[in-house]
Amino acid sequence: MKVKEIPVSLYNQLRLSYATSSKLIRAKDTIPVIVSLASIPSRLSIVHLTVKSILNQEVLPNKIILWLHEDLKSTIPKQLAKLEGEIFSIKYSDYKSSHRKLVDTLQIFDDAIVVTCDDDMMYRKDWLPKLYQQHLENPRAIIGNQSRCISYKDGQLLPYKSWPFGKDCKRPDALLPIGAGGTLYPIGAFSETMFDRELFLKLTPKADDLWFKAMGLLNGTKSIKASNTGKEPIPIWGSQRVSLKKSNITEDKNRTQWEALTSHFDIKPERFD
Repeated sequence: MKVKEIPVSLYNQLRLSYATSSKLIRAKDTIPVIVSLASIPSRLSIVHLTVKSILNQEVLPNKIILWLHEDLKSTIPKQLAKLEGEIFSIKYSDYKSSHRKLVDTLQIFDDAIVVTCDDDMMYRKDWLPKLYQQHLENPRAIIGNQSRCISYKDGQLLPYKSWPFGKDCKRPDALLPIGAGGTLYPIGAFSETMFDRELFLKLTPKADDLWFKAMGLLNGTKSIKASNTGKEPIPIWGSQRVSLKKSNITEDKNRTQWEALTSHFDIKPERFD
């Protein structure tokens, strides 16, 4: 987190901490989407802030689902547990990979529009309605508020740090939605291989975004960058003590995991170069 972001983060954390779920929900319109996220033990004490920021949207989703590992059933903080109700629920999985926020949700709700988000962000009040408006304009596309452009040079995959942001993406197949800003997945977006847990844990154990991208490509589903993103979500101060950023970006494991995917599914570099 940048130093200039700390005061904004602390202010919004304090504001949401004192807001009750009944006050956040009040009388609002509902849109037909499920918002789904996953969390880890180190963020269990702060993820209620993310959930509250979703309840605080200008419109409400049908459901908000938080996925946790089953080992955490007896350790749910009070401030998180008391949010459970008609809209928000906690579900448990027997594996820890963040793929579960979409894979496991779609196994239960296979005809749902699903919006995924991160567990260390507070989302601004217009975040969900803006994404849904983009969906109405592009009903068959995967829509990301933030994205990168999968990049090759002379047939060789470049390091992840060299993948430009999505606004500079000239090849539609190359646009990769990434998690923090939120991504909307329409009904029927993926190949049936999407649900092969053994395979996604083998090929992309730390990169759910890459798995979702490949499964969309195999199904012929286009990915686009939202054009009405608004302000970026607000990071929760102190939430980055445990993060995939070091291994996936600093150690360039996003590149090695994408190479594993393209090799296994014979996805040619020519689609991106």
